[in-house]
Amino acid sequence: MTGATDAATPAPPPHQFQDRLGHPRPLWMLFMTEFWERFAFYGMRWALALYIVAQFYAGDSAGEAPASRLYGAYLALVYAAALFGGYVADRVIGYQRSILLGAVIMAAGLFMIVLPNEQMFKFGLATIIAGNGLFKPNISTMVGKLYATGDERRDSGFTLFYMGINAGALIAPVLTGWLAERMFGGSPDMPAYKVVFIASGIGMLISLVWFWFGRRQLAGIGSPAEGSGGMQRVVYTLLGTLVSIPVIFFLLSIDASQLQWLLTGLFVALCVLILREGFRDGAVRRDMAIAMLIIFAFNVLFWMFFEQAGSSFNFLAQNIVNRDFGGWIFPVGWFQSVNSLAIITLAPVVAWIWVKLGKVNPSIPRKFGLGIIFNGLAFLLLMIALSSMVDPQSLKIPFWTLFMVYVIQSIGELCLSPIGLSMVTKLAPVRLVGFGMGGWFLSTAIGNNLSGIFASHVSGEGGMSVESALSGYTFGFWVLVGSGVFLFLIAPLINKLMHGVK
Repeated sequence: MTGATDAATPAPPPHQFQDRLGHPRPLWMLFMTEFWERFAFYGMRWALALYIVAQFYAGDSAGEAPASRLYGAYLALVYAAALFGGYVADRVIGYQRSILLGAVIMAAGLFMIVLPNEQMFKFGLATIIAGNGLFKPNISTMVGKLYATGDERRDSGFTLFYMGINAGALIAPVLTGWLAERMFGGSPDMPAYKVVFIASGIGMLISLVWFWFGRRQLAGIGSPAEGSGGMQRVVYTLLGTLVSIPVIFFLLSIDASQLQWLLTGLFVALCVLILREGFRDGAVRRDMAIAMLIIFAFNVLFWMFFEQAGSSFNFLAQNIVNRDFGGWIFPVGWFQSVNSLAIITLAPVVAWIWVKLGKVNPSIPRKFGLGIIFNGLAFLLLMIALSSMVDPQSLKIPFWTLFMVYVIQSIGELCLSPIGLSMVTKLAPVRLVGFGMGGWFLSTAIGNNLSGIFASHVSGEGGMSVESALSGYTFGFWVLVGSGVFLFLIAPLINKLMHGVK
């Protein structure tokens, strides 16, 4: 029986690579390519909302709400674009060319947002989104192609690659934040945000050059199939991407609530397709599809409140957190590195805890519930700080409170995020796993757009105050903890629908 033989015998790797530090040599090239791409992405992300207020609202705190909404829309469309980038690589130009083309377009967008014009700024963001869609989903796929199906090093290889992501995200805000305060007349009171975007653009060019020269190590992995159209298809893809940029610009320009309706409509249509396929495949697959869609709904809630780092938490850090250490002011952007530092530090601890729990290891729904509850506990700390720790003289809360908010949220992320994509591959209808992945990305996109809408309410019409922050974060706490407890309570039902999937 062919199917049984294929399942029992690991597929051979496409090429016998020379090992370096126990892994295929190209892994380290992909590691550094992703490191510099994440450096570029996270290096500019922390500054976006702050720059919008400073540049296009003349520093008026009334600009915080629209800046938060644009930031949320930007992140939402980054995730949505990944759906199309994966398709282009699979069916049109191959992974290597998708990565190279995406890197070029992203770099162009990063340099475009330096120009002090609001329309050009949005066109630059749209260009970054289009390029990221071609780059981000495909570099991860390339890592998997380095290993045979049964290669025991695969998981550790992805772990190392994940460290590259977090290393780039850790270093980028520290370096770009320092540059913003020390270069081109920047200061702690008014950072030179443009140097942040320039440094990020240079980081993206380094990623491009690194992959351009390193891709020969891949021995053809990720190259388009022979006879697939060659450079002609690349030109068509480039033209299609350029056409998509004005569309993305339009989506960034409409009201965030209108974008929310559009994303929700796409998500509902995707869910209907998945459910219909599940019903066709019988009762078991139907139940598994329902379980997956329930968890998607809770994923929206998690990211709606988690993704405050570049919006409301930034304004909180700038206006209400005491960052003064005896005359030295802790840069706002450096808070963005706490999440990556916590992930790198705590990921092995959380993994060890899951192993030690053995048979009492929480199920997938309960891990999601834990992630949501930890997210809620971070908001509880903010509630306490804003209600009882505000210094009466400076009207600021202690530095350590926001620092620990990021740490607590990171624990929640480790409970939830690593199992998401794995869950989809197990629960989605066999013929629609790609649509299942699309549902995961769309639910995250919806959560990110809602995060911007929520952050705009936290700031209010006149800018963030202790009162508006306390009101908003109190709402976040009750929604998160209530949702997490509810998910814990219905976990047995979801487990029943999952039919033994772990």
